[in-house]
Amino acid sequence: MTQTHFGFQTVDEHEKARRVRAVFDSVASRYDLMNDLMSAGLHRCWKAYAVMVANPQPGQRVLDIAGGTGDLGLAIAPRVRPGGMVVHTDINLAMLREGRDRLLDHGIVLPAVVCDAEQLPFPSGHFDLVTVAFGLRNMTHKELALREMNRILRQGGKLLVLEFSKVAPPLRKAYDWYSFHVLPRLGRWVANDEASYRYLAESIRMHPDQEALRAMVREAGFGHVDVHNQTGGVVALHVGLKT
Repeated sequence: MTQTHFGFQTVDEHEKARRVRAVFDSVASRYDLMNDLMSAGLHRCWKAYAVMVANPQPGQRVLDIAGGTGDLGLAIAPRVRPGGMVVHTDINLAMLREGRDRLLDHGIVLPAVVCDAEQLPFPSGHFDLVTVAFGLRNMTHKELALREMNRILRQGGKLLVLEFSKVAPPLRKAYDWYSFHVLPRLGRWVANDEASYRYLAESIRMHPDQEALRAMVREAGFGHVDVHNQTGGVVALHVGLKT
């Protein structure tokens, strides 16, 4: 059996997929509230910056991978009108339902697809823009997912990966204390789930840092990759162009 990481644990690949699904089944209903509490609302700024860099245009086709509760879809959908579309996807049905309902509450109807980013059910060269916010680190085979994102983009298309990354050295001690002492307690108090938020903190540490992820995006076939650090490296936006 092939082994991989689930937070700090080493598990079978199939076991990781099951455990990640269980995490997001558990947190789906409180996901947005917990994001606001965990980041003091900064996640909204990080996502707004990603949308600004993406610069979606009328008529474009956009794929939002691991779209969860629909923050990016909500921001991008009005910008690709008229003639464009955003496809909202997630591997987790509970998260996708939360996102669908939230988008409907805002009067936005998007095609929603349950799918695995490592095996995207879309034709090659179909999309102008692909986004994935805080989802790549939960994927078992990140390199496969990145190659799939490259495949379904047209020439000149753009990939945006917004993800937690490696913080600047002066912030690390405080960031680690917050991640492993405060975050799990927030999960217990607000979402009645301490273990899932401990996993989320661990998964950030196991995710490739800024330069390692830049190399992975380039190896997936993107000719040019920029990295935008935010909040001292707590989050990084990787922007790849398919050349």
